[in-house]
Amino acid sequence: MLRTHTCGELNKDHANTEVTLSGWVDSMRISGKIGFLILRDRYGKTQCFLGKDIIEKFGEIRRESVVQVSGMVKLRPENQQRPQEPTGEIELSTSNLKVISDCEPLPLEMDDDVVQTSEELRLKYRYLDLRRPSMVKNLTMRHKVVQSLRTNMDKHNFLEITTPILTKSSPEGARDYLVPARLHPGKFYALPQAPQQYKQLLMVGGIDKYFQIAPCFRDENARANRAPGEFYQFDVEMSFVHQEDILKLIESLMVDLVKELYPNKKITQVPFPRLNYDDVMKEYGVDSPDIRKNKEDPDELGFCFVINFPLFVKQSEEDFFHGAGKEWGPCHHMFTMPHEDDLEFLESDPGKVRSYQHDLVLNGMEVGGGSIRIHDAKIQQKIFDLIGFSKEQAGEFSHMLEAFTYGVPPHGGIALGVDRLLMLLMNEPSIREIIAFPKNKDARDVTLDAPSTVSLEQLDELNISSKK
Repeated sequence: MLRTHTCGELNKDHANTEVTLSGWVDSMRISGKIGFLILRDRYGKTQCFLGKDIIEKFGEIRRESVVQVSGMVKLRPENQQRPQEPTGEIELSTSNLKVISDCEPLPLEMDDDVVQTSEELRLKYRYLDLRRPSMVKNLTMRHKVVQSLRTNMDKHNFLEITTPILTKSSPEGARDYLVPARLHPGKFYALPQAPQQYKQLLMVGGIDKYFQIAPCFRDENARANRAPGEFYQFDVEMSFVHQEDILKLIESLMVDLVKELYPNKKITQVPFPRLNYDDVMKEYGVDSPDIRKNKEDPDELGFCFVINFPLFVKQSEEDFFHGAGKEWGPCHHMFTMPHEDDLEFLESDPGKVRSYQHDLVLNGMEVGGGSIRIHDAKIQQKIFDLIGFSKEQAGEFSHMLEAFTYGVPPHGGIALGVDRLLMLLMNEPSIREIIAFPKNKDARDVTLDAPSTVSLEQLDELNISSKK
């Protein structure tokens, strides 16, 4: 190993210990014949004292260079100690220093408190931007949140199962990302908008408790709270459950998560309120209400569930379900179970039919959505007809309709947007602060400059020609 400890690990208990640290030069100052170097890695910072020999040999070392420092851990003079900082009571008396990698002049500011660097520049040099403590903190908390969810789901006897990335294009609401199939000229895979069909088929297969941290791909425009192109969702499906069983599970996961990882935050109300869609629209004018008592408090978390959504909504330019007809689109998706009390209205008054859809809302923003699913092939076909699917479009789901003829359990689930949930928990203004390498507002990866052109040879191999 090129280090014995990390830069956030040493304290007064390590005094008079020989150690080796490796990291980045956060700052350096020379005063006469001595100097001080602040060494940083993702764990923290350590002050290194540099004597005359080191200063004469190296002089000023450029910021963000990678160095290895060896020496003795010493207690700082009492009047220089900072006990509020993890390494604030000690410093490393340097006996040997090695410059592993020099750093050229930086193309952007690295300090968290400097805000003039544009987001586009930050994304272009994301590998530098990731060194900032705030980004390290966000990615560390992302990891811990995902680990907490995994641990709790295991305790509830759920199985984490991955589903295919190369799948079938079908009308599911957003535009698909298509992948040409070289071995099948003229045919295409699609990247999954969600694992919806696979997780329902898992229920048919007897896997009664499923989850995964699922990558999802949708060709849609960026927003502050939506990552264009790809995102990750905490995807859950369960058999033999009522809607309330799903809500109780998610509520317990969120309460445990906040208690474990965000103990300074407080939840407005537990149990989370279950609010009717019609009542919410009348009171708030939107279907994602902010129920916090003090909306200026960054540590208040207003969770609630919204239920009893309409099964269908009128198609509009702002809210258009790609693949459905011009009149009706599913409010959630076409696999959502209609309320049994409203089945009589499916033919006569579709807009009156309620569904078993449920949304999880946090601080006025939807962070999750799900439903009890249809498990009757006849009802599923009826929904396809009502949203205007052609015979060919409905045929894209023939595997689902056939599966429903072989004994399918009642089932339902939910999916939480990992990125959006973290954005709110971390009080970040943009979802891009939570993602290591996000796309920009134009859905471009400016770090790698994607999308990009490909060679004619590649296109020929795939039997594709490009329009001029």
